[in-house]
Amino acid sequence: MKTAIACTVGALLLLPAAIPAQQKNQKAAAAKKLYCWDEGGRRICGDTLPPEAVDRARTEINASNGKTVKTLDRTQTDEERAAAALAEKQAKLAAESEAAVKRRDLAMAESYASEEELRRAYGDRIVLIEESLKGSRLAVLSLRQSLLGLLRQAADLELQSKSVAKPLTEKIQQQHADLLHLEDTLQQQMAERASLGTDLEQTLERYRALKGAGSTAHD
Repeated sequence: MKTAIACTVGALLLLPAAIPAQQKNQKAAAAKKLYCWDEGGRRICGDTLPPEAVDRARTEINASNGKTVKTLDRTQTDEERAAAALAEKQAKLAAESEAAVKRRDLAMAESYASEEELRRAYGDRIVLIEESLKGSRLAVLSLRQSLLGLLRQAADLELQSKSVAKPLTEKIQQQHADLLHLEDTLQQQMAERASLGTDLEQTLERYRALKGAGSTAHD
């Protein structure tokens, strides 16, 4: 009788230690996962993930209840990550540009009381750009003539079998660079002048829309 009691007491004493161990085993079983991925057109599943499948798209499943724990896309290549970063940057720039346009339109609507004022403002811009065009054309013509004069000097020296001095060579190079810069500026001014007419019509449309929206909001 004493032996039976001692066994029962011993079992009860061991029970608290057994319960955590059992709970630990249950947790381990619940935490165990199955991995499923595609390989060579076939669906592969296993309780371990081989190194060659680490970068593949896969599904992780709870082994105890068969429920999907998570779904992971395949790891992107360096090129794909670079392309994704570029796309994100472009989207950010586009959003910033759109926000800037909205701010500009709002400022325009607040700055001009009427379409006539807006048209006059564009008229002033046209006058300024046309004056700038005149100045740029004269500067290009003058610099071109000066450069041609320097080139003739250098050509005369070479025809006389004389060397072209370094200061003359450097002056020719500098004036040529200045001429290219001026011609580029002139092209930009011409493009700006050509776009002003279209810009005015588009700006007027946005202005009317903003003013119309403002009137509706006040009503």
